[in-house]
Amino acid sequence: MTSTDLHLPRGATANARYAVDIGPKAAGWSYSSLRVVESAPGGSHTFTTGDSEWIVLPLEGGCTVQIETATGEQDEFQLLGRDSVFADVSDFAYVPRDARVQIASGAGGRFALAGAKCERRLPARYGPAPEVPVEQRGSGTCARTVRNFASADSFDCDRLIAVEVITPGGNWSSYPPHKHDEHRPGEESELEEIYYFEIDGPNGLGYQRVFPSRAGGADVLAEVRSGDTVLVPDGWHGPSIAQPGHDMYYLNVMAGPGQTREWRICFHPDHTEGYR
Repeated sequence: MTSTDLHLPRGATANARYAVDIGPKAAGWSYSSLRVVESAPGGSHTFTTGDSEWIVLPLEGGCTVQIETATGEQDEFQLLGRDSVFADVSDFAYVPRDARVQIASGAGGRFALAGAKCERRLPARYGPAPEVPVEQRGSGTCARTVRNFASADSFDCDRLIAVEVITPGGNWSSYPPHKHDEHRPGEESELEEIYYFEIDGPNGLGYQRVFPSRAGGADVLAEVRSGDTVLVPDGWHGPSIAQPGHDMYYLNVMAGPGQTREWRICFHPDHTEGYR
């Protein structure tokens, strides 16, 4: 892939149904997906999950999620949501493969659909905001907040792994640079990854680096703004740099071919000295 393929500015994948629409075919890989639904007040959006599992995650506003599976099971979840991704953790809904889903929002809002092609059909579930593990990672200018709402050890999915990160203005995150593009049992897992960005405040920006871990591998240095995405099919990724005075949010969506759903990473050996 070229740097143009990896950095997708806001609107680059938009269509009549989604503000962001990235699936395995468009990304050139096998598992990970991300869609963003923008709903007007009183609006609704219906989709079928197909061969993928999905998490409905409010970015702004709340919604009702109605689910009907191929076997006739029905569930309904009321998501309180939040005012913005910078305001707080959100509740969410897990939606299994082979189901029909309707998202309805009386006040309107924006909703991320984080997805992964999978084999097992797990039950639909509600994820309460108070149960989301929140981790303070790093220190000093590398400090950031990680919301592990669907990390491998906090919420059960078949293949999907998804977390949110808030990086204070002026700080670096996704640091030291790390990778997860090889299957090395106990040391590293193979995962395709999507970064979806929002920057707090008008005219805010950030930077995202991905560089090769192998000959001909992923290589991009992108200026990112709200609504941008960066694809990480392989390679070392980091840092994610937030402009001073503008906090950076990113949603990470990951999935891969491993028999065990796990997030195991390898840090770049040249960038770990002196890191706390």
